[in-house]
Amino acid sequence: MTLCFSTRIDGRHILCDIGTDRALTAPVLCFSLMAAPKVVSGGVLMRRLAGYAEVALPSLTPGQTHRLVLAYDNPDYTPRNRAWLPLGAYLRVGKDCLPLPPGTDLGLPPAPPAPAIDRPDGLLPLIPQPDHWSPTGATMAFSTLAPLPGLDQVDALATRLGLSPLTGPGGTAVTATPDPDLPPESYRLTLAPQGLTITHADSAGLHHAGITLLTLRETGAGTLPCGTLSDRPRFGWRGQHLDCARHFFGLPFILRLLDLMALMKMNRFHWHFADDEAFRLQVTSQPRLWQLTEYRGEGEAIPGVFGGGIRAGGSYSPADVETVLARAHALHIQVLPEIEIPAHSHAMVKVLPGLRDPGDNGEEFSVQGYLDNIVNPAVPATWDTLLPLAKEVAGMFPLGLLHLGADEAPHGAWEGSPAVAALKARQGLTTSDDVQGWMLNRLATELGQSGIKVAAWEEAAKGCQGGIGNDALLFSWTGQGAGVAAARAGHRVVMTPAQNAYLDMAHTADPQDWGATWAGVIALETTVAWDPVPKGAEDIAPQIAGIQSCFWGEFTTEDWQAEAMIAPRILGIATKAWEPAGQTTGPRLRALAGAYAPLFDRIGWHRHGAA
Repeated sequence: MTLCFSTRIDGRHILCDIGTDRALTAPVLCFSLMAAPKVVSGGVLMRRLAGYAEVALPSLTPGQTHRLVLAYDNPDYTPRNRAWLPLGAYLRVGKDCLPLPPGTDLGLPPAPPAPAIDRPDGLLPLIPQPDHWSPTGATMAFSTLAPLPGLDQVDALATRLGLSPLTGPGGTAVTATPDPDLPPESYRLTLAPQGLTITHADSAGLHHAGITLLTLRETGAGTLPCGTLSDRPRFGWRGQHLDCARHFFGLPFILRLLDLMALMKMNRFHWHFADDEAFRLQVTSQPRLWQLTEYRGEGEAIPGVFGGGIRAGGSYSPADVETVLARAHALHIQVLPEIEIPAHSHAMVKVLPGLRDPGDNGEEFSVQGYLDNIVNPAVPATWDTLLPLAKEVAGMFPLGLLHLGADEAPHGAWEGSPAVAALKARQGLTTSDDVQGWMLNRLATELGQSGIKVAAWEEAAKGCQGGIGNDALLFSWTGQGAGVAAARAGHRVVMTPAQNAYLDMAHTADPQDWGATWAGVIALETTVAWDPVPKGAEDIAPQIAGIQSCFWGEFTTEDWQAEAMIAPRILGIATKAWEPAGQTTGPRLRALAGAYAPLFDRIGWHRHGAA
């Protein structure tokens, strides 16, 4: 059987043309969009969950094309580019499920060939730029260093990336000396034809020095500039987040991402494996949680939301976790795990009984379109589930820090719950924010008694009793205002403003581009057009732990699609996280990205064509 399926944007509408070479009686089209759809013409909406929909079509006749016209149910949502078109589409005909070809090209087209390496004027072809660089004007040929203890993981990284090792017999002479008076992760390099010297604060500093030499060799075509380089990070937290709940990223991709982060001197991997759509960590305290949600699609507990199609997904075993941790440790990266509570918990509520108040008659829809995506803190089963689960997850990761989520609780959450009404009366709570703050504070306090520190998104600071408390690390994502407020309230803050650091946003406004746009269009230059310590808020500087970029997987159906969303914009995030304030502007970053394009190509990492 041959099936045809094509989609395109027509103003506010999405046109879907469906054809077949065989008669199909009463087919049902199943697909997903970024958000809840509605049918304009050509079918009848039968079922909808968040962005997933099932539409009854008339019987299809061979050789004739049927047109279905869709729109986003929210009138504020207008399709902006190809990522807003249906994903994971298939036809259900009786008991059979027939996959449809993609209605459009998925992801981004290949970037054009990288130009010849061109050193940006006055700059080292290096990201992030060093704290201080004093060139002599001379250059030296360079291929390898003499073997040096402490650089073996740089060699292993180079080999995995398809590059020559940094060290080897007969290489350039090098000496390395520790200096405990240097700031953590910092180093000094002296480059001269007669040999190189490295002074480093710690093993991470030596590793970063090796990364600098490896990168300069590659971006400089085997020629090093001579001079003295002093380098240290501005922030201790230099993170990259990956949403593995909406799209299951395979272990090889996660390991490749860690390798890329190491090239950028980034040191925190935020592993987001739980959300409305899945819980993907194989835990023993609640095995049904991952066993019933690791796959979504036809006949599963969660249908094909966000491009799940007939069946998609997977989960991460304890052995997978150990593999990720081992790679991260070798690269001086630490891993932050995240569970999602109280909201973004549709999968948890769906498969674990007792997490909702049976007397709750509220209808609080989440921003993604879920009716029941929040657990109830006033019922015993919630605590019987969450405490063992949180402790088990935290115990799998040596960082000793667990991210609790806490973002995007639906408006009016728990207002229909008699159990929560009684809780409010007992605890002196008034609003939903008060209830969430009380819940997070209780969970954080109990985890703290087991030596587990907590992190959360910015909303965790809300509530009449001061929110989460417990010296929680908060992530400011809707902008920087919430981060400034949290810092002034005494929280340590990681700045991850969506307008600058969400790499799932489209690079450009071109309809042929790919990505979300709710936070704006994020060009390469936009990633550095901000300061983690905003002007006028210099008082919060001691409270800013660092910055982080996020990649959310709502419209990702294949691992490779994320690569050109991340590159080259990760260069800007690495720059902001490491360099002194204001050192690299947009034009300067654009020039440096040009020097990195051949390196991205050489290591086989897709990059966006606009770069």
